[in-house]
Formats: sequence, C-alpha cells, structure tokens
Amino acid sequence: MIMDAVRYNDKMQTIEGGPNPGLLRPPIIFLASILLGIALNYAWPLHFVPRSVRLLGPAVTACAVVLFLASYREFRRAGTSVRGSTRSTTIVQTGPFRFSRNPIYLAFILLVLGLSVWMNDLWLLVTLVPAAGVIAAVVIPREERFLERNFHDQYSSYRARVRRWL
Repeated sequence: MIMDAVRYNDKMQTIEGGPNPGLLRPPIIFLASILLGIALNYAWPLHFVPRSVRLLGPAVTACAVVLFLASYREFRRAGTSVRGSTRSTTIVQTGPFRFSRNPIYLAFILLVLGLSVWMNDLWLLVTLVPAAGVIAAVVIPREERFLERNFHDQYSSYRARVRRWL
C-alpha cells in the first residue's frame, strides 16, 4: 500500500508515519464531544437560545461542512492524506489553508457550534470546550512537531505566513 511506503521530503530525508497514531484523533475527539453533549442534554436539558436564533444553527452547520469539504479537496489535490495517522507528503497551502493552518479543526468547531444552536443544546458547547482544548494543547502541537521535523524549511515559511486558527 502506498501509505506504508517510505516517503521523503524535499531534502530526501525519510518522512515518518503520521502524527496522530492513537485514539487522540480529531474526528474521534469531536464525535465523543457531540455524543456526550447530546446524552447530557437528554438527561438534563439545558436550553440557551430563543427559537428565532435557532435558525442560525443550520447556516453555521452548513458553513462547517463547506469549509471541511473545501479543505479536504485541497488535501486530495495535493496528493496527500487528510488522515493524521498516515504520512503527509506535502504542506497544503492552498484554498482554506491560505488563511488558517487548521481549517479542518475550525470546521469541526463550527459544526459543534452550529449543532448546539440548531438543537438548542448548551451541553454541546460545554463539551466542546475540553475537546477544543485537547486539540489546541495536544493534537496541534504534536502535528506541528511532525511537520517541522519532516518539512522544516517549507513548514517554517508557511507557519510564518499563516496563523494557526484565523
């Protein structure tokens, strides 16, 4: 399989496996956050928005999906995997990655925010806080160390031009 093939960066240095090999994968973290928020709301409902504001929820959710799909498309165009458990072959710097180094994580956060408003579920916001904290404090730094090791000059230049979030 091509995922298991040895890869090299622009300096012909071996690229190691992806930065997120364990259970701390962003989709799992955000899915757990959503499921826990829904379960808590089922047990102890906490509503926080008036009915008229709830109409913003589907719009925010749709924006999250569009941002995710645009980001995913750029990974595909660049010929590298979006999965954190597989090796990256390049630094994606086009599309949403021109404005944020982490547009997929922004999409996940927007998704949970949109669902929270749409479902009028305050627990989703409560569970989003630790999920986003784990992403910011554990996952992103681990990915950045991986990219720095494997694409030093290219990643340093990109990091200097583009903010982590927005």
